[in-house]
Amino acid sequence: MLGALGISEFDERVYRAHLAKPDRTAREIAEDLGATPSQILHAVARLVELGVLRREHDSQYRPVSPRTALSALLAQRRADSEAAFAAAGDAVDDLASEYRASRLQGDPTELVEVITGEAAVTLRVAELTQSMRTHFWVLDRPPYIGPYSNELEETFTKDLLGRGVDIRSVYTPEALEQPGRFELITRLAQLGEQARILPTLPFRLRIMDRRVALVALIGGQYDKITVVHQSGLLDALLELFDAYWQRAQPIVSTTPENPDQPSTEDLVLLRMLQAGYKDQAIARQLGTSARTVTRRIATIASRLGLDTRFQVGAEAAKRGWI
Repeated sequence: MLGALGISEFDERVYRAHLAKPDRTAREIAEDLGATPSQILHAVARLVELGVLRREHDSQYRPVSPRTALSALLAQRRADSEAAFAAAGDAVDDLASEYRASRLQGDPTELVEVITGEAAVTLRVAELTQSMRTHFWVLDRPPYIGPYSNELEETFTKDLLGRGVDIRSVYTPEALEQPGRFELITRLAQLGEQARILPTLPFRLRIMDRRVALVALIGGQYDKITVVHQSGLLDALLELFDAYWQRAQPIVSTTPENPDQPSTEDLVLLRMLQAGYKDQAIARQLGTSARTVTRRIATIASRLGLDTRFQVGAEAAKRGWI
């Protein structure tokens, strides 16, 4: 039963014997288990090394609490397994890179896959997405393909963050027009997604683990994509992403929170105002009317003793709200 923790069946029987009657000698345990005292002593030495038995004096050993000792062993085995799988994953990636490099020597067309059709694109994107382990960098703009909801995006992003994936996203205002998505992105940014915004982007780009990139072939459509593998072309796309990333503005301020900052809803409103959203677009995000948005902006301005939206944005930035 404890084999997964490195404890053999015989050693487990010796451990259980100590748990049942801690004061017995090796000879007494040997008689109960039908073994020799030498076998018992060797098993005891292994159990002491694993930390499940402790020596009290020359011939006496007592069991450590199973909750303490076995939980520690379980955690160590889990960590060792995860490290081994991570190393194996790196080896698989390296072998795949070597294989692809050798194939490209004879057939450079394998540098790029061309995927057409909504079903084929959706399947290939899903395959590549599920294999991500280290990086997910995105230039995000419409159009999109397949089903989307804020709930799906939240679940997907939290899963990646939980796995330690480095998520960097550059959005356009059009990408955040889905009602509630701007607020969702600000919430995810507070959990670890690095989110920035630019007025425009030339196309939609996904970079996964810095080993593969997905690019739409036609700017206004996403049912024809290219999958770019490790190559000079991928290096160029990495440089392109970095250029847009450096130009983009953070959606969530990294400045420590101030005790006098406005409510969460007003912060979302101010961030959208900073991003260049018009009142109607802000209203769609917040699920309210443009008139209400205008009134809320005026209320914030009045509270700050200011007259114009520009002044409100400048003061909010100065105070570290956005």
